[in-house]
Amino acid sequence: MKTPIYLDNHATTSVDPRVLEAMLPFFSETFGNAASRNHAFGWAAEEGVEEARAQIAAIVGAGAKEVVFTSGATESDNLALVGVAEFYKDKGNHIITAPTEHKAILDTCHMLEQRGYEITYLDLDQHGSIDLDQLAQAITDKTILVSLMAANNEIGTIHPLKEIGRITRERGVLFHTDATQGVGHMDIDVEEMNIDLASYTAHKIYGPKGCGALYVRRRKPRTRLTPIIHGGGHERGLRSGTLNVPGIIGFGKACEIMQAEGVAGREHLLYLRDRLHQGITHEIGEVYLNGHPTERHPGNLNLSFAYVEGESLLMGISDIAVSSGSACTSASLEPSYVLRSLGVGVELAHSSIRFGVGRFNTEEEIDFVIKRMVEVVSRLREMSPLYELAQDGVDISKIQWNQH
Repeated sequence: MKTPIYLDNHATTSVDPRVLEAMLPFFSETFGNAASRNHAFGWAAEEGVEEARAQIAAIVGAGAKEVVFTSGATESDNLALVGVAEFYKDKGNHIITAPTEHKAILDTCHMLEQRGYEITYLDLDQHGSIDLDQLAQAITDKTILVSLMAANNEIGTIHPLKEIGRITRERGVLFHTDATQGVGHMDIDVEEMNIDLASYTAHKIYGPKGCGALYVRRRKPRTRLTPIIHGGGHERGLRSGTLNVPGIIGFGKACEIMQAEGVAGREHLLYLRDRLHQGITHEIGEVYLNGHPTERHPGNLNLSFAYVEGESLLMGISDIAVSSGSACTSASLEPSYVLRSLGVGVELAHSSIRFGVGRFNTEEEIDFVIKRMVEVVSRLREMSPLYELAQDGVDISKIQWNQH
């Protein structure tokens, strides 16, 4: 077994060897521009792209013509929100989302607020779940879009997409889901769930970085967008720019593998995740699960370790690749905004670790991580005066500290 052990599969995944094998010819042999319609090199590239488009559409139950290629889920989120806001501005200026969404949604919403749009951020319970009644009540005659993610990138909580889609369809409001963490790990069917727009990306499902997709419903109802990138009119005018052909081929192959191995893959993740959770909590106390106990991503385990400082914990387990907070914001020393939105205290939020179990992790690796976590947490707690006080029955929250 090699170290370091990689358990940060929500940040990114390694490229599956089968995906790489499918991509390689498109770098050097079939290297044409898919928009070059005058010769065989372009035709071959276009043929590969269209085959991949069908694979990428199929994983969410969409038609091939409903997939628009982007540079990744962040761009897809931006195109969905800004594209809808611009196109439907005469109908309304109100968007509904939640405070635990990815920064690609939240930062775009903040930008739209500065342009005069109104954003409603739904309340969440302690597991990060929304109240469907509150969602229904929040919709007004000015609401044009509801954007709620499939599975949370930090705590793994899954939103009830089918129920959300039923509400939005009844009220004539568009429904966008950031499905980046959910695709392949949960059942997503855009028809059955009444989803109008869905963002996802290759590098979270063992494909390459730099290639994403936005599903855009073509009928019943047709969803319209104003493009945010101009020039050349590629992707039916919705996203100009030369297509990343090798990336798209890899994305397609990654989706094909996910569909073929989906159930077995989920069972593998669940088994390893639960083994990790039980192994840690059996050996050490005062460990708290963040996110929904059952309605969650099968590979996600987010734990807070009381009386342990998060940075010290990460330094102590330097041979294990995990994250504290989300990868897109972990450069910051601020506690996770997702955990704070759930009402988790600052101290516990600072001591949270996100384990992202993936396709290539093994039982041997999980057992090593359990042993290592128990060692490091126990050692850090031995050095903590607060832990000693808590063991003696002192309520630390009631201590009045002297200030000098």
